Amino acid sequence: MAKNNRGTEVKKLPNQGRGECPSCHRTGVKLLYDIKIGEKTIKVCKVCKGIPADKITV
Repeated sequence: MAKNNRGTEVKKLPNQGRGECPSCHRTGVKLLYDIKIGEKTIKVCKVCKGIPADKITV
């Protein structure tokens, strides 16, 4: 993980960057990676960041 996705930067985010991934619906994972789908930008987990944006269903 990049250093800006660890430590104090993550602690500043609401709920320390954790939540439910809108793609895979896993709970309690860090949502740190932005993916642009159409005109919207969503935050996804580390596993889903490698999935092409056209295959992600929200």
